[in-house]
Amino acid sequence: MLHANRPLRSVLYLPASNARALVKARSLEVDAIIFDLEDAVAPDEKAGARNTLAQALDEGGYGARLKIVRVNALDTPWGVADAKSAADMGADAVLLPKVDGPAQLDALAALTGDLPLWAMMETPLGMLNAAAIAAHGRCAGLVMGTNDLAKDMGTRFRPDRLPMMAGLGLCLLAAKAHGVAIVDGVYNAFKDDEGLKAECEQGRDMGFDGKTLIHPAQVAIANAAFAPTEEEVELARRQIDAYEAAIAEGQAVAVVDNRIVENLHVATARETLAKRDAIATLNAR
Repeated sequence: MLHANRPLRSVLYLPASNARALVKARSLEVDAIIFDLEDAVAPDEKAGARNTLAQALDEGGYGARLKIVRVNALDTPWGVADAKSAADMGADAVLLPKVDGPAQLDALAALTGDLPLWAMMETPLGMLNAAAIAAHGRCAGLVMGTNDLAKDMGTRFRPDRLPMMAGLGLCLLAAKAHGVAIVDGVYNAFKDDEGLKAECEQGRDMGFDGKTLIHPAQVAIANAAFAPTEEEVELARRQIDAYEAAIAEGQAVAVVDNRIVENLHVATARETLAKRDAIATLNAR
């Protein structure tokens, strides 16, 4: 599973038409980049953006960052050409917008060879078909498109995102059931650090692997929110040590901080330490 050993705390959207941004991204401390050929690129710049991105990826320099290309929908004038080009760009995955069902991933796979596929989850029908989309044999990740989803649902903005919870929950369950990555939608107010921090923490508590971002200023907050804290790492170590000591004494459970520790808690603790190590490895690279 891709996300089992690769951090996805921060996933930054970049317009593929902006050569300067493509250069700057090589030095940003992001876990993944979505090079956008869709919403961030004007219609008359689509072909040029495709060429600009191909050149940037050919030049390299993005290190261990996951490189995802978001193409235009296949029923647009640019989508097929985007998909065919993405297969030759040296990207790690291709992201398809507004996926309503697995048939759209079938069509994309026919154009992209062996490239892993990611799906934008941003329509009511996509929410209802989340399990089938995540179960697709080539699907490696889901990306929440909360702005489009809110538009289609006619919801009002709420800091607690209550109108979104059904859709977010369906996609989370689908991703976890089928072992694919899932990242939360963007936070639009890129100068509102407290609001971003709160939404990142909400997403982390819900089980998202990370958050999509629209501005480099958001990266540090997302990286911190989706990484294990020092307290979580220390507790994980103590849980593992206590459980192993209990097993050595012929007991099935241990007690740490007046709480029962069973094998399921130890599995979570080991995942916490593995995530910490994976982040350290990524940062070193």
